[in-house]
Amino acid sequence: MEYGLIAEHLGHSFSKTIHEAIGDYRYDFCELAPQELEPFLKQRAFRGLNVTIPYKQAVIPLLDELSPAAQAIGAVNTIVNRNGRLWGDNTDFGGMRALIAHLGLDLSGRKVLILGTGGTSRTAFAVAQSLGAGQIIKVSRHPGPMDASYVQAAQDHSDARIILNTTPSGMFPKLAEQPLSLEPFRKLEGVVDAVFNPLSTRLILEARDRGILAQGGLYMLVAQAVLAAERFTGKSYPEDLTDRLYRMLLHGKQNLVLIGMPGSGKSTVGRLLAEKLGRPFLDLDEEIVRREGREITEIFQQDGEAYFRDLESRVTAELSARTGLVLATGGGCILRKENVTALRQNGCLLLLDRPLAQLLPTQDRPLANSAEKIRSLFETRMPIYRAAADRAVHTKDSPEETAEAVLASWEETL
Repeated sequence: MEYGLIAEHLGHSFSKTIHEAIGDYRYDFCELAPQELEPFLKQRAFRGLNVTIPYKQAVIPLLDELSPAAQAIGAVNTIVNRNGRLWGDNTDFGGMRALIAHLGLDLSGRKVLILGTGGTSRTAFAVAQSLGAGQIIKVSRHPGPMDASYVQAAQDHSDARIILNTTPSGMFPKLAEQPLSLEPFRKLEGVVDAVFNPLSTRLILEARDRGILAQGGLYMLVAQAVLAAERFTGKSYPEDLTDRLYRMLLHGKQNLVLIGMPGSGKSTVGRLLAEKLGRPFLDLDEEIVRREGREITEIFQQDGEAYFRDLESRVTAELSARTGLVLATGGGCILRKENVTALRQNGCLLLLDRPLAQLLPTQDRPLANSAEKIRSLFETRMPIYRAAADRAVHTKDSPEETAEAVLASWEETL
């Protein structure tokens, strides 16, 4: 292996895509059990490595040298083989600083809570210090003498201005997890989450719903990768490379989620979008029919709407965990907040806004098989659609024109 990433489990990583876009080198994944770590490093059969959970501290005794940053932080995420000697560095420090700057947060004089006590937590502590934080408190499920528990954080530090999450809570595949509720923290100005898959954790979505500046770890991942590539190759890359790669990766990973009334054209437009983008297309209703082996009208008749909605929520959660999709939802999918939350974690929600007069009843839609039912649904649901959507796109004269309008609107959000 020339360059790559070592960890215990790597199914969620985007690093290969980023590194192979940075330079002309191959980048491989290597999953190592704890007992395999030392023999692997002793072989020195690589030129450069990145290191992630759970080995950022475990590798330190196995290295020959540490950069001043890695030594001060006590965590390593980058290893370079220098003529047989292993040199460890910490580019997560620069990555997290870049993310905080990208979000526009000011930590100076602020009380900062750092969730977690692992290697990334050490980095976050050093970053907060370097940015002039007034008070820094680590929060842990098993707090030491200098740490706070989650209960103590909510009770004694509800005046915190910044929260930095360095725990894996909410990381793929456990997207429904959240390290803490933001309800007690009424003075929050910003939330940063080192988790990058999903693109937005539940923690980030709650912060945004409360009007708080918040961003997940994708920008940090890209920024630290560019710094690591400079260590690997000895090259200096353009200053705008991180921004360009971040936008490229977000463009490739974010789902386009079409919401709207039954008959608004979500499936037709979705297929056109998938073809234009070279992406998989999934229709939520079609996926339910495939799994159940029966039409939606039969599901309603045989098991009722409540059964269908529960099934719809399960399928929505599963599909929303994937990335790089064009997804057409059923007309009633967004009626449940849990579905909207799931869809937002990796997706941009785009409302196809078709006038009521152009929505025609069809017999395969139990709740929209008459003009009266459509009118009632339109009046009830359109405010919910608008509240859920990141953008509303007025439908055009043709599906092709609508697809182009959707693409243009999506591009503006990136």
